[in-house]
Amino acid sequence: MKAIVLLASALCGLSLSAAADVSVASPEGRVRFVLSTNAQGHLQYTVKFQSKSMIDASNLGIVVDGADLADGAQIGASETYKVDETYPWRGAHSTAVDKCNGVKIALTHSKTKTAYTLEIRAYDDGVAFRHLVPGQGDRTPDEATEFRVPAGAIIAPQNYVSGYEGLYPWRTTGNTIEGMMEGEWTNPPFSFRLRDGSAVASITEGALVGYSGMVFQADGSQVLHARLGHSEPASYGFRSRYAKDIERLKKPAVINGPITTPWRTVMVGENWNALANSDIVHNVAPPPDPTLFPNGMNTDWIKPGRAVWSYLDGTDSTPEGQKEMARMASELGFEYMVLEGFWRSSWSEAQLKDVVAYARERGVKAFVWYIRSAIQDPKILEQNLELCNRVGIAGLKIDFFDHEHKEVIDLYEMFAKAAAQHKLMVDFHGCNKPTGMERTYPNIVGMEGVRGMEFFPPYAQHDVVLPFTRMLAGMADYTPVHFGSRLADTTWAHQVANAVILQSPLLVYSAHPVNMMANPSVDVLKKIPSVWDETVVLPVSELREVAAFARRSGNTWFVAVTNGSTARNIQINLAEILSSAQAAQLGQAEQPRGGRGAVYHATLLRDTNEPAALKVEHLTLSSRDTLSVDLRSGGGFVAMLTK
Repeated sequence: MKAIVLLASALCGLSLSAAADVSVASPEGRVRFVLSTNAQGHLQYTVKFQSKSMIDASNLGIVVDGADLADGAQIGASETYKVDETYPWRGAHSTAVDKCNGVKIALTHSKTKTAYTLEIRAYDDGVAFRHLVPGQGDRTPDEATEFRVPAGAIIAPQNYVSGYEGLYPWRTTGNTIEGMMEGEWTNPPFSFRLRDGSAVASITEGALVGYSGMVFQADGSQVLHARLGHSEPASYGFRSRYAKDIERLKKPAVINGPITTPWRTVMVGENWNALANSDIVHNVAPPPDPTLFPNGMNTDWIKPGRAVWSYLDGTDSTPEGQKEMARMASELGFEYMVLEGFWRSSWSEAQLKDVVAYARERGVKAFVWYIRSAIQDPKILEQNLELCNRVGIAGLKIDFFDHEHKEVIDLYEMFAKAAAQHKLMVDFHGCNKPTGMERTYPNIVGMEGVRGMEFFPPYAQHDVVLPFTRMLAGMADYTPVHFGSRLADTTWAHQVANAVILQSPLLVYSAHPVNMMANPSVDVLKKIPSVWDETVVLPVSELREVAAFARRSGNTWFVAVTNGSTARNIQINLAEILSSAQAAQLGQAEQPRGGRGAVYHATLLRDTNEPAALKVEHLTLSSRDTLSVDLRSGGGFVAMLTK
């Protein structure tokens, strides 16, 4: 069911106080967004989850041509609506749920008399809000929104570097919000847990189109200030590759005509499972254009899958070497291979076509790597898309964006749309975090925007932060799994678990297929899918300590655990996983007598005394069993449970 505009405010969770505050409650009343005016006459807001404050009173606003429109703004009439729909998805689950109460609030800036709209949506797992400023001609918007994080909140901010490739280290200044230094930069999603452990939240943005991206700057007083791309420091990657563009992109982006900001989103919940299953970021993005994607997410030429990649674990850049990669990909049952930059510098078109044809004969399709600056000219882009069509390429891996100014953000949509017109998929690298564009353009099957395996260690503590920070924005092309020199401070079982936990519709493995086939985990690796029907984050999971996920594909569950730097034992109660509504339905007809529960054939991968080894166990488990798992420092565990 599509969005419906309602006239009765009470039906939409909207209430007005005598002081003209506006309160928007979620459908079940669990979450509430309250808009008010502070003592200085500036608009402010709070976000509450049940009785808990998740965002304390914070200024919000948009600056247009130097004027903060929330300063002295008058609150006018409200138009309420509901959204209640589902749609296919490729993330934590196969069906996204978009259910919220929405309101559009008319505002007037008292000084400039500018009339504009604040739109708010309240979901049961968070809120989203954006500004819409009508008008014509060129205007320059900027950001005035703040996020005041509750005192004592446990945080894991990311070190600010190019392409969202920073670490989330333990902080010498403290791991609470009070430890953030004045002027410190960090990237969204910004995740935190309340001091008493009763709730968690993550702040990011959705529907980033035709606008500069958002980053955060702390002020040393629990407040994160939203900043736009022109304000953030030019990263090393951008300075080294695009030095001539630095000064130009320090200037705020100009918008011609109406201004529509991206949605500022705050996901909230009792635990990390709620956030990992939140659909807010992509809910606020527009659905696919049916002229480009006749069947939306299920358009026939868009296929998720697993890929081999010759880069981090030995490289043979010759056509014959890549044919061998394709042959081994087929033996593994993988659907794709990624041809890194060597093809552009040393192969002829005939050689490329020969390799691609060889791979396709074996059920393996190819992605090819490009530098974004080399193909961003529309004419050159078209020529290369035509080349891809001629030789039978399935998709493009486009690298080195390195900035969030509108000028660069616009390139994502240009590439995605042009590729769709040629029925090609795209995998963005050196890029920003996902903001739901993969809903609008479902041919986006990969986005890096993460410090992945191409970087040197440490990995263990980093890997157990990512599921509760960066991964909450969406897919991440981490290129998981390595059994050789990059094992570093992890174990083989940890590496295999990453393939389950760090999800991407195009799941590119860093391990050479020879090493995957020689590893005792190979039978499990062959069966790990790249998309999932259902996800459960287990209660033992904790930021910086351990990540424990259960994901279902069809009738098979994968339970995967990665551990941080402290060895531990955990207990996994299978009933916490297999008692979900879907699992209960799957097992209903096969309940054995005696009440033992549904029965699963299980393959377990466990740590051993050596990091470069793992133990494989085959046994039968009941949905009522509990698994005891010993985890080394940097260790891991994987269970594959098949009905």
